Amino acid sequence: MVLAQRRTGWHHLLILGGLVGLVSAGCAHYDERLMEVTAYSSDPISTNWRRGRFFFWRAYVASGPNKGARKRVGITSSGTRARKGTIAADIRYYPYGTVIKIPGYGKGVVRDTGGAIKGPHRLDVFFSTRKRALKWGRQWLKVKIKRP
Repeated sequence: MVLAQRRTGWHHLLILGGLVGLVSAGCAHYDERLMEVTAYSSDPISTNWRRGRFFFWRAYVASGPNKGARKRVGITSSGTRARKGTIAADIRYYPYGTVIKIPGYGKGVVRDTGGAIKGPHRLDVFFSTRKRALKWGRQWLKVKIKRP
């Protein structure tokens, strides 16, 4: 095996019986999996918040065990701001930083979790508006997953 440096980095040049093959040292390997992909946005219905009665600029949890607690709207469970490319997944299967390619959406990174996003076959993708999220709906798609 001979090492050859190309412009993009180090590569291995493999010579076997007159055949020459170029193998990249840092190839990304993606696993394919059929998954149910839903959509969400930072609107009150998708993320369970409501405005305060007296302090209308503040957001509060609307229901559940934390009802009435202050809510940071638009901030993911990993602490980053939600934007295009933010994916919510079950972090027991897909830890933060997992890169996922979704047909029709593009590439995204797992940065959030969700109450209904449980198991290895569920994803939630972020959209900037509720209208776009509803238009996406619920789809079963073959996605490509690159683990961190």
